[in-house]
Amino acid sequence: KIKGGMSKEDIIYNAKLAEQAERYEDMVNHMKDIAKGGEELNNEERNLLSVAFKNCVGGRRTAWRAISAIEQKEEQKGNKFMDLIREYKQKVETEVENICNDILDILDNHLVPKATTQESQVFYLKMKGDYCRYLAECLNGEKNKMVGEKAKDAYGKATDIAEQGLATTHPIRLGLALNYSVFFYEILNSPDEACKLAKTAFDSAIADLEGLDDEQYKDSATIMQLLRDNLTLWTSDLQDAGGNDEVVQDLQTAFLTNLDLDE
Repeated sequence: KIKGGMSKEDIIYNAKLAEQAERYEDMVNHMKDIAKGGEELNNEERNLLSVAFKNCVGGRRTAWRAISAIEQKEEQKGNKFMDLIREYKQKVETEVENICNDILDILDNHLVPKATTQESQVFYLKMKGDYCRYLAECLNGEKNKMVGEKAKDAYGKATDIAEQGLATTHPIRLGLALNYSVFFYEILNSPDEACKLAKTAFDSAIADLEGLDDEQYKDSATIMQLLRDNLTLWTSDLQDAGGNDEVVQDLQTAFLTNLDLDE
């Protein structure tokens, strides 16, 4: 029994029910009970926790971006309602902060310390990097710097473990490379580093795709397509910004002539 006399099986079922009903705050609460239950999570439980928090924060991140765009546009017009716009943006920002801090506390105090496999260690450290990145998207000043450093540290540790213990084609390792490269591009404003990281992950996986079964191939190829899409966009931006022509040409040649992942 975990909470209120409910069994772990009951709580997991309730979490799945909440997911089907798209009531992600309920799903988060159920999975928090499981995460704090003292046992290491299995793959299904780990994924349910991830889905719950990702959907819970996702709509608020989208809302924050939309309000930020409105704020910028209306400020230029001298809109008399700027205080209301900023107040609403702060409300959404606080919600994002609370959700991110909630999962970061669970990761630091319950999940990362209990992770016994390299796969679960990478999964949780990547997750920590992701939620620190989400915080960095909407925080300014010292807070931005602090969560940015935490994100980089978590992503870096996850990468070290992944390179030691996970196959280059492992979806968690590829997903980590994808998100870490986005962090370099969007938060650290380092397009060169973002491109190099994504290119390395893509090239390494391409070399090892042979021999994967259909399901594994599909999972890996889906993330590799996202890596390639980002690289196509980023190298184009680099070129527009007058980046190193040799580096840009090398990246474009590497990605635009590689394996067609739409098959």
